[in-house]
Amino acid sequence: MDDHGRNPSSSKPILYVLDTNVLIHDPNALLNFEEHHVAIPMTVLEELDKLKTGTKTIAADCRQAIRLIDQTLADASPNDVEQGVPIQRGKSGPKGFLSILMGPRSEPNRLLPENLADNIIINQLLELRAKRADLDVVLVTKDINMRLKARACGIAAEDYSTDQLVDDVSLLSKGYHSVSGSFWDRVNKVDTRQERGRTWHRVQLTDPLPSVHVNEFIIDEQGFVGWVKGIREGELLLLDLHQEPLLHQEAWGLKPRDIHQSLALFALLDPDIHLVNLTGAAGSGKTILALAAAIEQTMVSKRYRRIIATRSVQGLDQEIGFLPGTEAEKMEPWLGAITDNLEALHMDDESTHGSVEYILERVPLQFKSLNYIRGRSFQQSLILIDECQNLTPHQMKTIITRAGAGSKVVCLGNLAQIDTPYLSATSSGLTYLTERFKDFPHGVHITLQGVPRSVLAEYAESHM
Repeated sequence: MDDHGRNPSSSKPILYVLDTNVLIHDPNALLNFEEHHVAIPMTVLEELDKLKTGTKTIAADCRQAIRLIDQTLADASPNDVEQGVPIQRGKSGPKGFLSILMGPRSEPNRLLPENLADNIIINQLLELRAKRADLDVVLVTKDINMRLKARACGIAAEDYSTDQLVDDVSLLSKGYHSVSGSFWDRVNKVDTRQERGRTWHRVQLTDPLPSVHVNEFIIDEQGFVGWVKGIREGELLLLDLHQEPLLHQEAWGLKPRDIHQSLALFALLDPDIHLVNLTGAAGSGKTILALAAAIEQTMVSKRYRRIIATRSVQGLDQEIGFLPGTEAEKMEPWLGAITDNLEALHMDDESTHGSVEYILERVPLQFKSLNYIRGRSFQQSLILIDECQNLTPHQMKTIITRAGAGSKVVCLGNLAQIDTPYLSATSSGLTYLTERFKDFPHGVHITLQGVPRSVLAEYAESHM
């Protein structure tokens, strides 16, 4: 963890106190503080207990956190629980300690009125600091306002950033490298060969491209498109894709509008690519491309048996239970983007509404809540996950690992539209996924450009 807000020259042992939102963000968080002492306030345990019931995504995370705490404390005595129980770390043995902070007992150390859980925790830390001058007490919370209150009371506070892999999302890979002029002007040495109708180039560059990864694309202004399939000792192995065939691809009647959509559709239709991660502004074509490719591969090529569509929506967990009908009927209002794009795919038909109903009847398209997906394994399925920017890294991992044999996962999201409390562009599961899978040989990430939806949408995206 970072040592924000504290004196770096201090040699005191550090006691990290975890807020509820940290354990919801990452139920395994207490294992990520190396040799340091970790404490969980009683108030946090009570909040986890309130949130653990039901089928909500947040409830599952709470239950997992509680199980780990229980496993760590095991049969420890009340005194040991308050003083600290060694944290077992697999075969490496114990490292660091876990304790439970009891409620504040002395009135003089209470600076804040205890009408809020946040205030109760901060008061606990004030009392703890007064009693344990030998420790550096640090509050770890995803809540910016709580960090501000803690610092105002003299308590060091920091964000939980263990699973934050980048400090600036502008540094994330776009999935392609745009080269001005001709790419071949950069090439010092090339070895070209033909194999089964494909053209391969092994090239050495005079001016290496920064941060190139496997399965990224190289695009130049002369029409060259190369797919990076190998990187070794300053050499790149490129598959020549040829721009014209890419631009003339088609899936369920949909054709790409630019080279970036072409690359996305190419990856969506490639059977050797098991994870496609599409990011981009609203209206850049993420959902319609994914849906067209999904229908094409279930109805025409029969590569997948079904399409599983789900979406991360802030408030979905709380509100879906109050909607009438079956799970599919409950999910449908939240998956309006899917049906909207089905209409767009069939807008030239005589009866768009009739075509959409026909497709929904014929296509094995199932709307599922994220809660349903958590405990399942899907074989030979194409799994569409929309609004991925609202998932935590832990939730993203939980969903991606549901993909069974012969399945493909398509993640769609826009980092500029995060609606989940305590998540930012740098801590989003979508950012985490992009960074973690940048060297995955069966994954492709593409950042779509422009807003082809309409002139109005394009203007709004750039001016509002």
